[in-house]
Order: sequence, then C-alpha cells, then structure tokens
Amino acid sequence: MDRRAFGMGAVATLGLSACASANPRFLAYDGPEVTSMVINKSARKLYLLHNEHVLKEYKVDLGFAPNGTKTKRGDGRTPEGTYLIDRRNPKSRYHLSLGISYPDSKDIAEAKAAGVDPGGDIFIHGEPKTRSEKKRAKKQSDWTAGCIAVKNEEIEEIYAMVNRGTVITLRP
Repeated sequence: MDRRAFGMGAVATLGLSACASANPRFLAYDGPEVTSMVINKSARKLYLLHNEHVLKEYKVDLGFAPNGTKTKRGDGRTPEGTYLIDRRNPKSRYHLSLGISYPDSKDIAEAKAAGVDPGGDIFIHGEPKTRSEKKRAKKQSDWTAGCIAVKNEEIEEIYAMVNRGTVITLRP
C-alpha cells in the first residue's frame, strides 16, 4: 500500500511539473543566445540580437514623454544609453518584467549636479494587470512612466530568451 501511495504521488508530481512547464513564462528557449538588445525609441522597436543578427523584433510603447533621455524621477522619459538587464520579476505588477540597470554612475552624477533624483525602476514589461491601467494603456501609446511595454505574449517570449547580464542599448 505504501509503495502504491508513493507511486501515485510520483505520478501526480510528474503531472504537475508537466503543467508548470506548459506555462509560457517557464518555457525554455533553445535558439541562438540573445547577446544584446537594442531599442530604437523613434521607431518604437525592440530588437533581440545574436551578435549582429536580429532574432526578433517587437513594437514597443515608451514613457509618456518619450523625446529625450530620462534625467529625473517623474519626467516620463525612457532612458537612452547602454545598460544591462539586471533583474527578472515574474511577480511584476505588469505581466512579467525585466529590469534595466538605469541609473548608472553617470546618470547619478548628472542628476546630482542638476540637484534632482535620477529616478529608477525602469523595466521592459507586459501589459498592466489592473482594469484602470489597462484602460489608460489602450487609450494612448507611450503610456508608461518611462518603461518599455510590449504585449503579454511578447514579454513571455522576451522573458524566456533574455538572461540577466544581457546588454541593452536604448537609442533616440
């Protein structure tokens, strides 16, 4: 009887792990390594690259004041420059998110010289989870506070393909 209970538990565990791996957030990516990312703000495009080869391209929404680089908290701008993907958040208030290492030491020094807070918490993320934020995002493009937003299905792909430490360049 104990062996049968153990066997049934093992089958149940395997069944649950199969369900978990079917969740798109946890699908493994087995293609070429994403060696860098580029965001072209004026074209509203995000590119995943393997060396010089574009693997994937996505349309993006930016901060609510997209022209120019981020200089202070609350300015609604998306940063420009070269950073790293420095964190992964499966429990984001948006549908998944990848953190960008803004502000770096240069950004901090420039903000300090200007007497302002550089801001932070810049992410690539999916769509909002709350009804009011979903409504706002549908009404206008460039609806974030400075982040880069893509569709939920797209952030699931990006999340599976991009590792911590990946270089990301944000261009005007």
